[in-house]
Amino acid sequence: MIVKHTVWLSPHAYEHLQDELATLRRLTTIRTGDADTDENATAVQAARRSRIQQIHDLLMNAVVGEDPPNDGIAEPGMVVTVRYDDTGEAETFLLGVRGAEYGDLDVYSVDSPLGAAIVRARPGQRCTYTTPNGETLTVTMLRAVPHGIHSLTG
Repeated sequence: MIVKHTVWLSPHAYEHLQDELATLRRLTTIRTGDADTDENATAVQAARRSRIQQIHDLLMNAVVGEDPPNDGIAEPGMVVTVRYDDTGEAETFLLGVRGAEYGDLDVYSVDSPLGAAIVRARPGQRCTYTTPNGETLTVTMLRAVPHGIHSLTG
């Protein structure tokens, strides 16, 4: 996986990924059975190496703990609240990196359909996106605050 843009991580998420990386590196040095003949062991090692590369790329491109400006614009590191226009239901989530630990918040990547639709949106702005199953949804961006501020008030 090649990360082409800077990603935002909380200090806790950064530490979590560092720990996972260390564990995976340690596990790749442990040989169980004959890796040349055991297809399962080979597949597990390949998956570990892939995840190691993914985490390495994330950490190399990470901005850790620096909150974006509190300007209300949806961007990585912001806790965003949107309203689904067809149901009126609201959802609050972090624009961040999936696969990192952020506590109780759901996380949407800026590469996800919803994340890509709302990045750079301002309060009151309507955004339309297509779900993986082909459904088109419209959301209104209600609020975006830096993760650090949300953590203090949440």
